[in-house]
Amino acid sequence: MGIEEEIKRLEEEIKNTPYNKATEHHIGRLKAKLARLKEEVKKSKAPKGHGFFVKKTGDASVAIIGPPSVGKSTLLNKLTNARSKVGDYGFTTTQIIPGMMEYGGCKIQLLDLPGIIYGASEGKGRGREIIAMARAVDLILIMVDVYTIDEIEYIKKELWNAGIRINQRRPDVIIRKKDRGGINIEFAKKCKLSHETAKAILMEYMSNADVVIRDDITDEQLIDAILGNRAYLPAMVTVNKIDVKKVRVDTDMDVVYISAKNGYGLEELKKKIFEKLELVRVYMRPEGKKIEDKPMVLKKGATIKDVCLKLHRDFVKNFRYAIIDGPSASFPGQRVGLTHEVKDGDIITIVSR
Repeated sequence: MGIEEEIKRLEEEIKNTPYNKATEHHIGRLKAKLARLKEEVKKSKAPKGHGFFVKKTGDASVAIIGPPSVGKSTLLNKLTNARSKVGDYGFTTTQIIPGMMEYGGCKIQLLDLPGIIYGASEGKGRGREIIAMARAVDLILIMVDVYTIDEIEYIKKELWNAGIRINQRRPDVIIRKKDRGGINIEFAKKCKLSHETAKAILMEYMSNADVVIRDDITDEQLIDAILGNRAYLPAMVTVNKIDVKKVRVDTDMDVVYISAKNGYGLEELKKKIFEKLELVRVYMRPEGKKIEDKPMVLKKGATIKDVCLKLHRDFVKNFRYAIIDGPSASFPGQRVGLTHEVKDGDIITIVSR
């Protein structure tokens, strides 16, 4: 039996096996084997030649991904300085077109990706190359119009099959392979995954390892942690042509309704993109000088050390302390160290040796 036939057999067995405590570990093992075989197929069918490549610029990047002819190019042209070709027929965009959107002092790169079709994750319509570019951004903007709302779930499925986990946190799992001693698993108290299931999954990939599971994870999340090649990205939805037809989308994702042609909802969309990117703007005040007008843009969770590194690595080596005014300071002019977490709107002075 070939790999493709074995994949179909496993999918049917998983589908037809009732899920309960007695079958949990068996289904987990089947899923692990299925994922392993799909990875083998993916590697054997890796696209030959050149894929898409766009140099990342700005403070963050956003991929606009959706079916053909939903207005992606029109949206890019409205929000940025780009001039992406627009047409009333499918597949007008055959390359990735970049544009720069400015919002709140931040420069956000938008990428207009060619239309995605069914089977994209398996390589149809240059799908693997499109999705490979989507893995490298900071936010995925799924774009449909009022006539293609049903495509949202298909796009999410294609992204999932390609190893992109949208709006999920990376599972907190540590795996240390070793030469002998079998599989040893340490669970967090809150984890509901059984020892038998976890061990069955792990043994599809390795014989000896120490594993620490710190989250309440599912069998599929454990498989993701083992494979280690998943991309965890925030995502949102925008529905275009709302001026033609009024619709509402039933989804657990953030949705912004727009008319790219008429400009309706574009300010709300820009604001939501900025919020989903979780960017932090800090303003530098060099010793004895005034506050700089242009902010330094960082990601949420950034520290004074990240600020120093963005200025120059010597700032870390020669660092004495930082003076903070703003949301992260307990009081005006607070002195802090390298591990202090900055917040949006902070004013920072770095004092060096």
